[in-house]
Amino acid sequence: MRAHPNCRTELTRSFIALALGIGLAAHAVAADDNVIAPFSAAAPGDPPATWKFATLPNKTPTQYSIVDLGGARVLKVQSDESYGNLVHAMHMKVSDHSVLSWRWRVDKLLEDADIRTRAGDDSAAKLCVFFGFDAAKLSFGERTKLALGRASTGEDVPTETLCYVWDNKLPIDTGLVNAFTKRIRFIVLQSGAAKLGQWVTQRRNLVADYQRMFGDESEGKVPEVTGVSVSADSDNTHDHGLSYFGDVSLTP
Repeated sequence: MRAHPNCRTELTRSFIALALGIGLAAHAVAADDNVIAPFSAAAPGDPPATWKFATLPNKTPTQYSIVDLGGARVLKVQSDESYGNLVHAMHMKVSDHSVLSWRWRVDKLLEDADIRTRAGDDSAAKLCVFFGFDAAKLSFGERTKLALGRASTGEDVPTETLCYVWDNKLPIDTGLVNAFTKRIRFIVLQSGAAKLGQWVTQRRNLVADYQRMFGDESEGKVPEVTGVSVSADSDNTHDHGLSYFGDVSLTP
């Protein structure tokens, strides 16, 4: 059975790059696969080896590099009408006390981005967490989309992805479903230019956020975390964004 073109568009945009990134990163997971490789310990240049870049065919790639900024080594993320994810595979069971923490800074927002729509589904800075939810519990339609994603990439596709976004306009604490697929859901943590050019530290109770955004299908249980990613994209809005990320950590 051939997929409807709209279904293929949805799969391509939402799943394939993430699947490729997780598949590549899974082969480079360190012996302690609960540890997310820090940017601060890397030399200037390419990100640590356990962070793997994944993009889509015929897309200009978002640029990721380790730089010195303000006396610290951080990840620079520069999008120029581009798309791409930097993915770190991991395997961790989380509890009510698990904390996801990082710091980030946006120096240039995307003026026309609107993550409520497909045409505006871009962001200057985004951090995502992948969960290994049992696909057998999803509807037939959702399982079909995931199967098509696996067939296209040869890799497992994230069944649930929770993304924290630095948006350009939506109110802080907005929660919404991705315009392409229910498998990806957003929480807006920062918004607008009030803190542009400033470092902001985030600490999130991952279980609470997961239950808020995926509680409709989780039945009170939080699946294993299978990866994290940092990303920025501006291919839909044809804009230019600039952001920085410090180390990302997740406590069990």
